[in-house]
Amino acid sequence: QEMLEGKLESYSGDLRRAAVEMAQSWRKDPTLQKLEAMVIAFNDQDLLLISGNGEVLEPDESVAAIGSGGYYAQAAAVGMLRHASGMTASEIAKEAVNIAADIDVFTDHEIVTDEIEEK
Repeated sequence: QEMLEGKLESYSGDLRRAAVEMAQSWRKDPTLQKLEAMVIAFNDQDLLLISGNGEVLEPDESVAAIGSGGYYAQAAAVGMLRHASGMTASEIAKEAVNIAADIDVFTDHEIVTDEIEEK
């Protein structure tokens, strides 16, 4: 975080330039090279994934997620963005699983949901 903040200060708040410079510095630093991590950075114009491999990626959708459950979180968020109005929880879950199945080879499109009605 401090590295990104320093780069943002150096490049007058230009997130894209700061992200590229940070990724290059991260990749070249012998200590940080061993850190297998990613950073999500965003502002009102850009959403970027920065990796320790020196990659700066811009997601296709306005959603980014990282971590062991990242694909599923991303799927749910994309589902919400695509169908934010008038969807039930079951519909959102089905959309999220369908999107996850498109992303993850270990997830299929066979979806069964159960709903519990409140009394």
